[in-house]
This record gives sequence, structure tokens and C-alpha cells, in this order.
Amino acid sequence: MANYLVTGDDESLVRTAVANLVNELVGDGDRSMMVDEFDGDDYELRVVVDSAQTPPFLTDKRVVVGRSVSRFNADDLPALLAYLANPLDTSDLILAEGGDGRMSKKITDAVKASGTIIATAPPKKAGDRQTWIREQISDAGLQIEPQAVARLVDWLGEEPARLDGVLGTLRGAFGDGGKLSLDDIEPFLGEAGGVPPWDFTDAISSGQTAKALLLLGRMIHGGKRHPLQIMSTLHSHYSSIAKLDGANARTEQDAMAATGIKSPFPAKKAMQNYRKLGGASTKRAIELLAQADLDLRGAKDLDAELVMEVLVARLSKLR
Repeated sequence: MANYLVTGDDESLVRTAVANLVNELVGDGDRSMMVDEFDGDDYELRVVVDSAQTPPFLTDKRVVVGRSVSRFNADDLPALLAYLANPLDTSDLILAEGGDGRMSKKITDAVKASGTIIATAPPKKAGDRQTWIREQISDAGLQIEPQAVARLVDWLGEEPARLDGVLGTLRGAFGDGGKLSLDDIEPFLGEAGGVPPWDFTDAISSGQTAKALLLLGRMIHGGKRHPLQIMSTLHSHYSSIAKLDGANARTEQDAMAATGIKSPFPAKKAMQNYRKLGGASTKRAIELLAQADLDLRGAKDLDAELVMEVLVARLSKLR
């Protein structure tokens, strides 16, 4: 049969992926007789291996699930690694880890050599993430119109883990039939999730004040970022731009050398932003950041969100 390793940063996404995989492997079989699941902090890895090595009874195969496997240390692994190298042909073994646990490289390498690794973490690029969201919608048995999908993508922001819950709600409300419209899904969407910081800084650099203020609000409320965290993002953004003042950078490599940025694309963006601002506006941006930082730390008796809104509005007007 097959070995699987399901990984990801979010426990809910990992659990959904494992549930879908188990359903696929069981098919029309009797789940109660085919599936053994091990979870929590009490089970030992050897019992997972023993279950996988046990021939099926009154079924054609067994499906064995071991969760939170990153908690096992090197002393626990020999039996599992031996099994992965020579699995029973009547067992499907699913190992899963979702969260901050560090997976043993030995497990990853062993599954890679003998089976399949399923990564549940969504792509970071906006275009790839939209494709991933469409795939999740399809896997949930739903059909959603393009305009409604675009709204869902925007609502999720950088919190794709919320997708599983809203798709479950939509499926419960509408079932599997019919294509859902924007009006259908809107009542089920609560506060919008946070957004990637580069969307926020791109809006400021493009002079899109209204959009930048909207994204600021989503970062604070949906993304639960403290204003000082957002200030750190802005400091990093404008510090890279400031390092290009007088550097006469003409290529991505020049910009990388001047800023210390390790990748060509963000170095190129910093160079483009410096050309938009010029030296005087770059200096003014640093001054605005310094004053706002002092205001956030109590120099003025102002609400922190108001300080950030004024800062973002002023930064977006610089040219």
C-alpha cells in the first residue's frame, strides 16, 4: 500500500487534509474496522508501527493514522524507520504534524523515499494562493462564482486557516448543489483577516492612500498586529530605501549590495521605490517614522491607531 506524511503550520488544515485522505483511502469500506487512529501525548510510536504491521481482519486493508509525530525523539524512531523501509502491502500509514513542532528529518526522508509528502501550508504568492483556495473549494464539494471567490480570497488575507471553517458553514447551509454567488456567501463572512505586509507597503508606495488605510485597519484588527509591529515593517521598508540614497544603484545586484537584501526581487522593488521618492522624500519618510514611533511610545496623548493612520496617510503622499 502507501505511506503518507501530512505537514503544515496550521493544525486545522492538517486535520482536514488527513480526514480527506482517510476518506479517500477507506472509500466504501467499513471505517470502524479499517481505521486505527493515534493522537495526543500518551501513545507510543511503537503501537503505530504494530498496528501498521498487523494484517487486516475481514477487510482488504488497514488505514493507520499517527498524529503529532514531531514529539518523538531519535530513540523512538528505529522501529518506524524500519517499517517505512519495508511497509506491509495491506496497510496505508498516515503520519501527521500540524503546528510548531519540528519534524525529524529522518522521518521526512524515509517517507519521501517510500511514499508521499502532503504539505498543507498555502502558497505565499497571491496568484498561487488563489488557485489553492479554488482547489479547497472544489475539495469541499462546493461551486462558487468567480466574483464570490475573489471576495473570499480578499477576505481571508493572510489567514487561510479560516477557509476550512467558512467552507464547512457554507456546505452546511447550502449543501452540495448549485453555484454560490457573492450575495450567498457575504452573510457568512465576519471580520476580514489580516493581509501580507508587502500588500500594505505596496499600497503606500503607489500613493493609494485609501487602500493603504484599509489594509492598515485589517492588519491591526483582522491580523491582530500591534501598531509597533507595523512600525517595524515600515522601518524595514524605508531603511532599505534610505540605504540607496547616494548609492547610484542601477541594477538589482547594485541594490542588493547597497541594502544587504539577499533576493533580487525585493532589492529591485526598493530601487524602484527610491526612484519614486528621491532623496528629499526618503529623508522626510524617515523623519515621519521617527516622530510616529515617539508618539506611539507616549510622546503625545493620541490613540495608537490614529497615530498610524496619520503616518500612513502622510507616507502615501510623498513623491
